[in-house]
Amino acid sequence: MSLVIDMGWIATVWLVALRIGTIFLLTPLFALGGVPVRVRVLFVLALSLTLVTAIAPATTAVLNTPGGLFIAAISEVLIGGLLAFGVFTAFAAFQLAGRIMDTQLGFGVASLIDPSTRAPSPLLGTLLNFTALVVFFAINGHHMIIRGIAFSLERIPPGTPLPNIEPAALVAQFGSMFVYALMLAAPVVFVVLMVDIAMSVMARTMPQMNMFIVSLPLKIMVGLATLAISLHYLNPVMARIFETLFNYWHTLLE
Repeated sequence: MSLVIDMGWIATVWLVALRIGTIFLLTPLFALGGVPVRVRVLFVLALSLTLVTAIAPATTAVLNTPGGLFIAAISEVLIGGLLAFGVFTAFAAFQLAGRIMDTQLGFGVASLIDPSTRAPSPLLGTLLNFTALVVFFAINGHHMIIRGIAFSLERIPPGTPLPNIEPAALVAQFGSMFVYALMLAAPVVFVVLMVDIAMSVMARTMPQMNMFIVSLPLKIMVGLATLAISLHYLNPVMARIFETLFNYWHTLLE
């Protein structure tokens, strides 16, 4: 009995693992700090083995040479980075919306340590980001991510050169981050703006009152109440953000 090792198959699994690992490394989906690195690596390898076995993507002859394998590895990292860009900008919209609301409510002087990135994050931005993650997993968005990765392997098999990427798709996805961030923060920003206008009128009519001391807790109370009320109506916006993510993947891979 002889054991035959298919080096082409091993190279394919390694390249797919590079693509998937880049996606997970640059997005907040599986970047929780408490997950050991060994578990992440085993998960990426297991998912790569499953996808390669199920899809059996076509490979090229360049994988048989060290130089071709190195170029293919760079191409896979770039493809993974482009796919991760869509996921990153989608969730960055929630962070940016939280930053806008923090500035308006006076929370800009404080921050939390995001356990996923180990970096300071805005208070409301962290809250919205975790809410988006919970909703994303609740609607089986991680299944859509796996399907998208499988679709990318069918459209761009491992070892193929990096296709021509339209810059318009990247610019549109980057711009949508600001648009949807403003849509998420619009109710709180509008209500706080009305409070500021009312406080400015009161400052002119009652100059003896310290408006800073009065307006700060009032804006926090009104802003948080508005955010709590508007959370029920943010579902369509969150659905559009996630839809934009997968539309970007489809445009990129076409």
